Amino acid sequence: MPPAILGGAPAFPDGPPRWPRPDPATAAVLAAAAADGSWGRYHGPHVPALEADLAALHGVPHALTCASGTLAVETALRALRVGPGDEVILAGYDYEPNFLTVHAVGALPVLADVAPHNWNLDPAALDAAASPRTKAVLCSHLHGGLVPMPAVCAWAAARTVGVVEDASQATGATIAGKPAGTWGDVGTLSFGGTKLVTAGRGGALLFRERAPFQRARLWLHRGTQAWAPLGELAAALVRPQLAALAEGTVRRAGRVARLLRELAGVPGLTPFENVVDGVPAFYRVGFRFDPGAFGLTRAVFVAALRAEGVAFDAGFTSLHLGRSPSRFRAAGERPEVTAAGLGCVGLHHPVLWGDEEDVLRVAAAVRKVYAAREEVRGKL
Repeated sequence: MPPAILGGAPAFPDGPPRWPRPDPATAAVLAAAAADGSWGRYHGPHVPALEADLAALHGVPHALTCASGTLAVETALRALRVGPGDEVILAGYDYEPNFLTVHAVGALPVLADVAPHNWNLDPAALDAAASPRTKAVLCSHLHGGLVPMPAVCAWAAARTVGVVEDASQATGATIAGKPAGTWGDVGTLSFGGTKLVTAGRGGALLFRERAPFQRARLWLHRGTQAWAPLGELAAALVRPQLAALAEGTVRRAGRVARLLRELAGVPGLTPFENVVDGVPAFYRVGFRFDPGAFGLTRAVFVAALRAEGVAFDAGFTSLHLGRSPSRFRAAGERPEVTAAGLGCVGLHHPVLWGDEEDVLRVAAAVRKVYAAREEVRGKL
C-alpha cells in the first residue's frame, strides 16, 4: 500500500489523537467549579491546594504557580539574583523563549554544546562555557532526553553557581531517583496547552530553599495582588491530572519501549538515549534523523508522516542561527548543537496514551514511508 502522501490510506484517518483528551475527572472539576463559583474568585481554594500538591508530589517544601512556564523561568532567574552583567549557561539547542528570558533579566546567554546521544545539555561542555561572570546554568530536559543533573549540580556547587532546572517537557520524569525539577536551586514546570499536564496556560516553580522562594513570591506580587497568576479554574483542572501523572508516565514509557522495538533497524532514525539513570516523561519522543540514510529530507519525512496522521515535527532551531553574535557568547564550536538543529525530529505524546495498537500503527507508517522513499522523493 502506498503512503498517504502518494494517495494511500493514512494510518490515522482522523489525524493525531485529540489533546487534551476527554477525562471524566476534569469534567467533574469543571462542573464543581461552576456550581460553587470558585472559578471566578481572586483568592479561592484551588491555587493554594495545587501548590501544596506540587510540593508534596515533588518532595520539596515550597511551590509557586504563575501564568506560564516562560514566566516561571524568568522568575527562577530573578530568584537566584541573575541580572545585568551576569552570564547564564544554557544549551545551544533549546526552547527559544529560554534564550530570550535570559535577556529579559539583563543577562547574557552563553551557548554550550549538547550531548551526542540525546542533544540535551552536556555537563562536559560547562567548563568551556564558564567565566567569572557565570551566575547560573539553565538546564532543559527535551524530547525524552534527560540532562545528567547530578553532574551539573556538582559542577555548579563547586563554583557557587545557581541551577535552574526547566522540566516543562519532563513533568513526571525522574532522574537518579529524584523527580525532574527538584535537582536545581529552582525547578520550573509548564501547564501550556500541549503539555503532559495542561491548563491551556500556566506554570509553576519548585524550591528546596526558602530564600529563593521568598524572592520569587515577592516578585510575583504587587503588594497583596499577584500580577501574573494562575487562575483558580486552571489550578482546579491541573490537580486531577497530577493525581494520574505517575500512571501516565509508566504508560507512556511502555508505549515508547514498544515503538522503539518496532522501529529498530529503520535507517536514519536513531532514538535519543540517556546516560543517567531515570524515567523520561516523553512529552515528545526524540530521534536523530539522518536524511542520507533514510533517503528523504527532514521536511519531506515530517510531511509524509503528517499525511499519515502521525504527529512528527522537526525540532527547535539552534539558538545561534539568525542572531547577532552580540546577543550571546558562544562556548567553542558546538558541533552537536548544529547537528541537533538540522536533524532532530520528535513524535508528539498524545498517541502514547492510546492502546499498544496505536504505536504499532505509528511504526508501520514510518516503515511504509521508508519503503516508498524513492517514489516520495521523486514526486516531491
